Amino acid sequence: MPERLGPKLVSWASQLDPETRRQAERTATLPFVHPHVALMADAHLGKGATVGSVIPTQRALIPAAVGVDIGCGMIAVRTQWTEDRLRAGGPLRALRERIEAAVPLSAGRYNARLTDSARERVDRLQAHADRIGLDPTRYGRTWHLQLGSLGSGNHFIEVSIDEDGGVWLFLHSGSRGVGNQIAQRHIRVAVERCRRNRLDLLDRDLAWLPEGTEAFDHYLRELRWAQEFALLNREEMMDRVAAALGEHLGEPVVESERINCHHNFTEVEEHAGRTVWVSRKGAIRARAGEPGLIPGSMGTASYVVVGRGESTSLHSSPHGAGRTYSRTAARKRFTLEELRAAMAGIEYRDTSVFLDEIPAAYKDIDQVMADSADLVEVRHVLRQVVNVKGD
Repeated sequence: MPERLGPKLVSWASQLDPETRRQAERTATLPFVHPHVALMADAHLGKGATVGSVIPTQRALIPAAVGVDIGCGMIAVRTQWTEDRLRAGGPLRALRERIEAAVPLSAGRYNARLTDSARERVDRLQAHADRIGLDPTRYGRTWHLQLGSLGSGNHFIEVSIDEDGGVWLFLHSGSRGVGNQIAQRHIRVAVERCRRNRLDLLDRDLAWLPEGTEAFDHYLRELRWAQEFALLNREEMMDRVAAALGEHLGEPVVESERINCHHNFTEVEEHAGRTVWVSRKGAIRARAGEPGLIPGSMGTASYVVVGRGESTSLHSSPHGAGRTYSRTAARKRFTLEELRAAMAGIEYRDTSVFLDEIPAAYKDIDQVMADSADLVEVRHVLRQVVNVKGD
């Protein structure tokens, strides 16, 4: 159940450190927040706005409240196969390597050329850009080659097994370098506008753009384009991962379900009797009956959920486990041997590069889900058997 931490701050987080709380309290003081900021159970410190927060604003947008990975989110596919069939198909290492060959991994690594399906998606994005007067090459000459690439950090591809032994494909990524550049530009514009107007901000990264200005409209146009890029980026990668699994098992994947959802995004919605811009930074939308995906960290469970439409949360739920250690702190605190123990039984690339992604660097995903029981209903619990990540 939620806890009210202030006039305009409500929290579902049973594990909330003081610095994260103070950051959320600063956001909640903004005069255009309505009705309140909702902190999800996975809330942790972010740049400007808290990761795991839902920020509804009237006639204003805060670019940092969406973050620099615009449209980051999850996609999952339920296949026709069982775990027995998967394991009978050959070594899981071969499957991992096949997936790694199909999808460019790591920061700054993109496609050498466009596949036919990627070209169709790039054409769709170019048509969108033409409609809004956007030249995507302004944010990266190779933006089109970024479509269908994973990135690094906590982005991942997994082959997982549900409670009934069914095989799922699970993937986490966003709008890549082009989305990052769009976000960085508009954060700078917002900061400069507030400085020029001598607005007193508790945090400069809470700088906002007011509705009715060209700066607001410009950001909104490019934000929506980047959100579509992220959605199509995940679709393209999932198609490739499904093809890799089909090749590994000798027959095509037959999908019985596909879910694709953002967790860094903004949409216009109705809440508490008013039309507001809802920015979810590390949160998924969870309207009644709406499917969603909540991943744990590598080595732990992930969840396929359906929203309960809880109004105080602004129809939202957590997006994952949420960090308890920064990447630097995790590298100092944990060892490669501890990572190997946490990943026992999972096919993954054994390297110290992933030490900052060790499950112990994150909150307990089971506690996060327990805190969120009034926000979502769990449909499936997934346990990964193959994990793919970039450096």
